[in-house]
Parts: sequence; C-alpha cells; structure tokens
Amino acid sequence: MDKKPAIRLDKWLWHARFFKTRTLAAKMVSAGKVKVNAVRVTKPATAVGPGDGLTFVAGERVRVVRIAAIGTRRGPASEAQQLYLDLSTPVEKTARADTIRVGSRPTKKERRAIDAIRHAPP
Repeated sequence: MDKKPAIRLDKWLWHARFFKTRTLAAKMVSAGKVKVNAVRVTKPATAVGPGDGLTFVAGERVRVVRIAAIGTRRGPASEAQQLYLDLSTPVEKTARADTIRVGSRPTKKERRAIDAIRHAPP
C-alpha cells in the first residue's frame, strides 16, 4: 500500500504564502471559503497532497491552483511558487483603476473637465 504524502490544508496555504498567517488560512477554511477538488471543506486539518486542486479567494482574486509539492517550511516567495501550479485566469487591469487617484485633490485639468460636465447645457 503506497501512502500519498499529505499535509494540513491550512498549513499548506500558509507555506505557499497565500495567507500571511496560518490562523488566517484556518479561518478561511473554517468559513467554508476553500474548495478541495471542487468540494467545499470546513476543517483546516483536511489532508491535501500533490495533485489536489484548490479554489479559494485570496485578496480580490479567485485563485485556482493545483498542488505540485508539499514543502517542508515556509520559505521565500520563490520557493513557495514551486509548491503549486496556478490555473487562475490572469488579472487584467482596468483603465479606470489606473486613472483614478484616491484621497488626493483633482489637478487643474481634471477640475476643468468636472466644471465642463457640471455646466453643460441639458
């Protein structure tokens, strides 16, 4: 009987640097926000290993990854990237997000554009 190597789900998510702390990873799993092989799991101690697929939200992205290796420690980011194969769709930047500045005053050009919109005849 060949035993497949396995590790706790919350520990693997932390090793692979998807979450800053293992506690955060455990909370996401406990809240039911992680799927292992398309099945929602709620126990952080769920065993995962190479070949398993994970779907979860990290930041503002939905991540879909396939586990490539277990890893022995939480090392640098370059080492963590070797633990998984990213299957998520690439994020495209929106033009609007690049042009809007949050928390600052508008420039003179932007003020003129705002005034033109406000004072345009209906």
